[in-house]
Amino acid sequence: MTGGEGTGNAALALTVNGRRRRIRAPDAERLLDTLRWRLGLKGTKEGCRSGGCGACTVLVDGRSTLSCLTLTHEVAGATVTTVEGIGRDPVGRRVQAAFARENAVQCGYCTPGFVVALTGLLRERGPKLPPERLLEDLGGNLCRCTGYAAIRRATEAVCREVG
Repeated sequence: MTGGEGTGNAALALTVNGRRRRIRAPDAERLLDTLRWRLGLKGTKEGCRSGGCGACTVLVDGRSTLSCLTLTHEVAGATVTTVEGIGRDPVGRRVQAAFARENAVQCGYCTPGFVVALTGLLRERGPKLPPERLLEDLGGNLCRCTGYAAIRRATEAVCREVG
């Protein structure tokens, strides 16, 4: 399940999607596994297990973070936002709406990672960043079925709306 069994269990607190959570997790447990298996937040996906696809992207204290490469104990005390909580953020709501409007969903497996990553980029770098730069920065997020045209349209639409 989590790959961290057999190591020490640490009690820690973190805020996930606006809710303070206290959990016990093995020292070597990945944040991805904590979110999916301990907290039941299945929107964050596991794609490659090596940080190369972006499907597991979450925001940690507002910054895009690959949860498959982050140990849960490293984010103790932090605020974590998953795709389930991204709609609480005004920019996140606009990103979600643009993805829906532009049909940038297809199979949906990569969509949570793209939505969270784009929200994080807009928050980190500001809405005035040219869409081409945002798309370049989203290069670590992979989609195997859309050909990226709809994702490009959604990104451009969000830049127009937010900027």
